[in-house]
Amino acid sequence: MPQFFLGLCLSSLIAWLAYQQRLLTGDGAAGAVVMGTFTVTAGWGWGLVLIAFFVSSSAFSRIGEQRKSRAREQFDKGEQRDLWQVLANGGVGTFLAVLYLLIEEKHLWLPYLASFATMNADTWATEIGTMSRQIPRLITDFRKVEPGTSGAVTVSGTLASLIGAGFIGAVGGLLDPFSFDFFTLLVLVTLAGLMGSLCDSVLGATVQALYWCDDQQKLTEKSICQNGAPAEHRKGFRWINNDVVNFSAALCGGGVGAVLVTLVL
Repeated sequence: MPQFFLGLCLSSLIAWLAYQQRLLTGDGAAGAVVMGTFTVTAGWGWGLVLIAFFVSSSAFSRIGEQRKSRAREQFDKGEQRDLWQVLANGGVGTFLAVLYLLIEEKHLWLPYLASFATMNADTWATEIGTMSRQIPRLITDFRKVEPGTSGAVTVSGTLASLIGAGFIGAVGGLLDPFSFDFFTLLVLVTLAGLMGSLCDSVLGATVQALYWCDDQQKLTEKSICQNGAPAEHRKGFRWINNDVVNFSAALCGGGVGAVLVTLVL
């Protein structure tokens, strides 16, 4: 019980600071408090991995804001994460932390790390990729597209994805409460995170909803154009937005992590 209250206090403080810095909306901060409380209750290692993901991804979102502003015009939401974004990014990991509290299965550690490695890889790839001067290409057919297009990849973005996944793998290895081999854990988490990030790109390029805005003359994730007019649905399923894609990618990364656990550890 003391661990629960420590988690509640720490996550409340971090969520409040993030709200003050306009990194989270009000409901996003509330969701972060719940997630942080349960992950810290599972153990300090679990909670600190979540914090490492949030701090690193938030820091990257503030780098090169001016250059990224044009690309962000296509995104469905701004850089402030709301409740649905928080759930999409951390819901899978939080579920695994709660599951660990219930059954105390140490092999849940790798899928947990893999889910956050996926989200970190995707965030770093997006933030670095949109700043890159390289022409992005759609992951499915490699045709040239505008920066910020769902499912677009660049070499620099892919490298950032690899490093972002590796960062979570390294943090997880250092904080590992179960004495797994550090380098084995690092490699497996990095691989699972990269696979999850690639899954995110494929889903973004194939099934995510995209709309056409006449005022901007381009495809966007937004269903409402900047001039307030409804956008024309052109591609994907209307109910699959970026939050659904992110949650699915986290599931994919966590699933790959679970498979690797059974094969290697």
